Amino acid sequence: MIRLTLPLVLLTAATTAPALAGPGRHDDMMLHVDPGTRIEQRCNARAMGEIGREHKDMRPEEVVAYAFADPKLGDFRHGDAAISAPGAAIRSRQHWYHLAYRCKTSPDGMDVVAFSYTLGAEVPRQDWDAHSLVP
Repeated sequence: MIRLTLPLVLLTAATTAPALAGPGRHDDMMLHVDPGTRIEQRCNARAMGEIGREHKDMRPEEVVAYAFADPKLGDFRHGDAAISAPGAAIRSRQHWYHLAYRCKTSPDGMDVVAFSYTLGAEVPRQDWDAHSLVP
């Protein structure tokens, strides 16, 4: 039997497979994550979900919000629970694509309340290493 530790589940599966953590447990774990990280993870998961539904040829596997530019996080301490990731990238079927998104969450960062994105061109393979994009 293989056992996964809580940190491994949180980093690799929590945003894409909440059922692994059990009912309600996923949200409990997310509340222990830094608010900025929580907002980014929720919004990255939303990006994968929407792109997967709207682009039937894509199977999103991962989003890197900081690939080509630093994301801009709102001041969540003052009610601006939002992120703008103009230089993100998304991996699908072992290819990376440029992505820009804007996302607003509930004040606690748990629920996405507004989301928009622009999917760009494929990132050439020779550029992957320079932008922390892994195969």
